[in-house]
Amino acid sequence: MPTIDGVSTSGDGWTTCGLGHRHWGRFGAAGLLLRSAPGAAGAVGLQLRVSWSHHGGTWGVLGGARNADETPVQAALREAGEEASIEPEQVQLEASYLDDHGGWSYTTVIGSTDGEIALAPRGTESDAVRWVPVDEVDALPLHPGFARSWPLLRPVPASPALVVDAANVIGSRPDGWWRDRAGAVTRLRDQLASLSEGWPAAPLAEDVPTGLRAFPVVVLVVEGEAREVAAVPGVEVVRAPASGDDALVATVAARVGDGRPVRVVTADRGLRSRVEALGAAVLGPRTLLDLV
Repeated sequence: MPTIDGVSTSGDGWTTCGLGHRHWGRFGAAGLLLRSAPGAAGAVGLQLRVSWSHHGGTWGVLGGARNADETPVQAALREAGEEASIEPEQVQLEASYLDDHGGWSYTTVIGSTDGEIALAPRGTESDAVRWVPVDEVDALPLHPGFARSWPLLRPVPASPALVVDAANVIGSRPDGWWRDRAGAVTRLRDQLASLSEGWPAAPLAEDVPTGLRAFPVVVLVVEGEAREVAAVPGVEVVRAPASGDDALVATVAARVGDGRPVRVVTADRGLRSRVEALGAAVLGPRTLLDLV
């Protein structure tokens, strides 16, 4: 059993929330709602809980107790691996939804897959794990917690591709960026990468439920003195060979139509017109900086 300073970090065990309900998971719980690729025919990967388990015989997401030393995302991906042999690299994170009961919470992590993952139960906690067409989910006997959250989670859109005009964003705050443009862009990149547990979803999408966080595909377009800034986990980098605006427009054109909405971060009016003509929406630099 894993420990920190001799204290068990295992989340296995029952606890009672502030509402007086009994829940499994001493530190809360998390699960993975796996969806087919953005733009593909809608289906979700669900688990039929084994009959002897709590709420046995019902369908829900792959999940379980969260350990004290892991984030909800880490817990959800670990449980998916333990229960259905799903590897973290097979999952593109889309969003997470926190259902807070006061003193205990369940986080549903929404992910998608671009490949054809064959789902099958692993271990003894599932009678079945399979892809279920979205239109057939409501006809199943659902786990009570999943039944409550499913109407909120079903319409959650694919997380956007967030294409960031680096030069314009760093130029929007007078922090001495003109003395070291590459350093300013590097700081911006690191701020974008730091949101590993998701972004507040409301500025990135409309009509999203309270408690939802998004995992956008972040693309930073760099130019000039900042051209050597490298990508890091969570942030792709496009190096403009010449015009930064032209490189950004080309990036947007390549992203539009792949099943994800595209959001461009810039205050440049001419650039706004060009990317809106391609079908992208525009956010101002202040919106982005307030998020990070």
